[in-house]
Amino acid sequence: MNDRLQNAPIGIIEVSDGNIVDSVNDAARELIDLEGSAAGAAVDDVMPRSVEDSLVDAFTGAAVTTTEFEEYYPALDRWLAVSIIPVADATTVYLQDVTPRRRQEETIERLQAERDRTGVVDAVLSDVLADLVAASSRDEIGETICTGLGETDLYEFTWVGERSVGRDGLVVQASAGETGETFAAVRETLEADVQTPEERAVETGRLQTSQPLAEDGALPDAIRMAGFADGVQSVLAIPLVSGSNVHGVVGVYAAGTDAFSERERRSFKTLGEIAGFAITATRNQTLLLSDAVTEITFDVGSASALATLSDDLDATVTLTGVVPQDRDAILCFVELESERIGEFDRVAATTAGVENARLISETASGGSVELELCGSSPLLAVTSLGGSVRRATFDDGAGRVVVDLPQDSDIQRLTNTITDSEGVDIVAKRERDRSVTTARELRDELEDQLTDRQRTVLRTAYLADYFESPRGSTAEQVAASLDITGSTLLHHLRASQRKLLDVFFEEETATTD
Repeated sequence: MNDRLQNAPIGIIEVSDGNIVDSVNDAARELIDLEGSAAGAAVDDVMPRSVEDSLVDAFTGAAVTTTEFEEYYPALDRWLAVSIIPVADATTVYLQDVTPRRRQEETIERLQAERDRTGVVDAVLSDVLADLVAASSRDEIGETICTGLGETDLYEFTWVGERSVGRDGLVVQASAGETGETFAAVRETLEADVQTPEERAVETGRLQTSQPLAEDGALPDAIRMAGFADGVQSVLAIPLVSGSNVHGVVGVYAAGTDAFSERERRSFKTLGEIAGFAITATRNQTLLLSDAVTEITFDVGSASALATLSDDLDATVTLTGVVPQDRDAILCFVELESERIGEFDRVAATTAGVENARLISETASGGSVELELCGSSPLLAVTSLGGSVRRATFDDGAGRVVVDLPQDSDIQRLTNTITDSEGVDIVAKRERDRSVTTARELRDELEDQLTDRQRTVLRTAYLADYFESPRGSTAEQVAASLDITGSTLLHHLRASQRKLLDVFFEEETATTD
């Protein structure tokens, strides 16, 4: 090989008749990790083997023809562009490293495929979420999720599990897709001592992923073996979360070894939260429309933040209302009867479980306050389970909470969840009928609460689109039509709106009196 070829920037191998290597330049030696002299060796012994073995095929046969290809060489972990050029009674092999370009192309193709798949996944999840809005029961929510996911080409099968009555295990609520042997193994494992990904998701309240199944040592052997037989290689377990409560879980099984990207997992996390919210909403609706409820009375110990406040301020704390916030948080409005109301800000700032607090109003005997409670608490557990706090009072570091739960719910499991909080015990339970107010009765009561002037002002503002957004009329325009001042209009509106809200929230406010 002459000096020009020897110093060329690309790899060159000269091959004589009989496919015997004559010479190899320095660039080729570096590309194929060649040590020592290759002269006299067969070309297929000098060159590492590629996946397709195109170079070996090119030198097999009566004559070598001009050939070009790009192939991956596992031993080198490189992509090489190979050109085989026959010249007279010899052949020259040209080699060039194209690994950076091929890997860039692979990255682009992978990202494109992920984007395409994500688009399909998002479309499926969007359809499922839209159907969840119309679901009216827990069973319908489970069927909606299973059908929407399990009957697509994206996944092999899907199942929904819920906690079984009287114990911590899971029972199958619904399933869809080609379940095969894998789902049978999952069902059997639910009765065993080892945990499935779905059971871990319920226990932790977080997504659980296993991909590929065959390499997950934490997965029960029966599921791994069944998955291998069925061609199932990935599983994602999605907890159905509402506040601090986990209602159940969705198990999604797929064929690919890396079927659930980080972006997909975020989307599925959202699905689990919305489904959990939907389950709570159906329970709330059931409670709202029920003619009878189960009333449970709990004694709450000193671990409660409100009980701590009652002790530190020498106060009687009466709950007037709760508003659920995000996960593990609830907004509480309470009345404090205490001569030490001036110390409220200081005491609340050092009370465990109180995130934010403010004094709304102060009276001679105490005041009204707003508290944001975070972390585990019986009040948060009640609201996240679809229950209603009927009344709650705290005094001398202890309290009593009375709640209403839907009669057709799993009362045993709901009460167990509430009493999981430290120092919470059941002291009474009874079935209670409650009257149902018709729309006509509610309207009549609202009419009775308003004065003639308030009714006139409120109706005029309503018909003038004062309450629309954007407003059809300003306060000044409505006041002018009534021949009153703007301040007088706002006074009548505030008074009438307060009366309307008092009637609307009558049951909730009356039970805390």
